[in-house]
Parts: sequence; C-alpha cells; structure tokens
Amino acid sequence: MWELSRIVFLGAMAGVLGTGAGGLLLSFLRRPKDALLSFLLAFSAGIMLAVVFQDLILEAFSLGGLGVTLGGIVLGVLALFMMTSFVGDSRLYATGLAKTGLLLGFGIALHNLPEGLAIGAGYLASHNMGLSLALALCIHNIPEGMAMAAPLLAGGYNQTHVVLLTILAGLPMGVGALLGGLLGSLSARSLAGSLGFAAGAMLFLVFHELLPQAHHGGVPAASTCGAIMGILVGLTFLVAL
Repeated sequence: MWELSRIVFLGAMAGVLGTGAGGLLLSFLRRPKDALLSFLLAFSAGIMLAVVFQDLILEAFSLGGLGVTLGGIVLGVLALFMMTSFVGDSRLYATGLAKTGLLLGFGIALHNLPEGLAIGAGYLASHNMGLSLALALCIHNIPEGMAMAAPLLAGGYNQTHVVLLTILAGLPMGVGALLGGLLGSLSARSLAGSLGFAAGAMLFLVFHELLPQAHHGGVPAASTCGAIMGILVGLTFLVAL
C-alpha cells in the first residue's frame, strides 16, 4: 500500500508541477489584447503542434504502428468535434477564448492519463526508471500548461483561477500512475491508441479553436510569429531538456 501511494504521489506531482508551472509562467500577464493576444494564442497552437508531432504521434507509432495511431487520432478528432458541438459555438470572443482554454485543458488531461500509466509501470520495474520518467514528463508538461493558460487569460480568467485550472489538468497523471501501479503494465496497442486519441483531440483544438482565434485578432504578423515561436519553444522543451 505504501509503495502504491508513492507511485500515485510521484505521478500526480509530475503532472501538477509541470502544467502548474506553465500556467504560473503566464499568469503574471493581465488579459492580453490585440497583437499580444494573437501572438499568445498562436504561440499556444505552436506548442501543441510540437507536442503532438514530436511526442505523442511518434510515441504512439512506435508502440502500436500506423493503423492504431491513425485510428486513435480520428477518434480523438471526432470526440472533440462532438464535444464542441455540444458545448456550442459561442460568437462572443471572450467566451470563445475561455471555452478554448477549457477544451485545451481537457485534451492535456487526456494525454496525461496514459503518461501516468507509464510512470506507474516504470516505477514498478525500477525506481530509477519511474523517477526519470516522472522528471521528464514534468518538464514536458510545462509548455502544455503555458498553452492552456494563454486562452484562459485572454478569455477573462484571473491569474489564480488560471494556475488552479492548469494544476487540475495535471492531476490525471496521478490517476494514470495509480492504474499503472495496479495493473503493472498496459498493452502497447492500448497505450498507442490512447496517445493517438489525445493527439487527435489536440490537433482539432489547434485548427478549430486556437489558430482561428489568433487570426481573428487582425494582426497576421503577430499570429505567424507566435506560432513559429511556440513550435520552437515546444521543441526545445521536448528535445533539449
């Protein structure tokens, strides 16, 4: 029981500290406007594209192959399409931005679950492996917390709420670690499908929510620079660290 508690704590801290740190980094900004708003939304989109293509899809493909990965992506896109249709497509810009941030948090939470599974299973195999995975995933979660925070701030959420919501998005990693600790392992195809599903959900949010909102600000140069900078920052966190 004590060992399982340590696994859950390790997974939860990896998720919470990572996304929470990303939210905290952007929480010092007040609600951005005009060019800064376009830049930050596109920056968030760039980060998510880096995460999807450099992390989620590559990992899913290596675990389950092309078919499982593509199937997961399609299901993720369809799930978020139905969710946004259910929530409703608001014509109010601020409300739309807040909705974008919350949906993005949902997508981040989705992929934190299978990553938590990896921490739990890895810790059972080797304490050092579990700790290394937790540290790496914590760092990877920082840009995701930043990506979630930008539209929430632009949508009118105060700094405290933004940090709390980004922390909340990291909690499913603790749930995943619990499952990993209980099950010991998850089939490679199941894990690949879960990662593909999360990738599809994030791709939908990038192209349906973040980039259109960024261009809506009327400053094309700012949104273009933001997207490029977001990709570079995301790759730096994912590859260099």
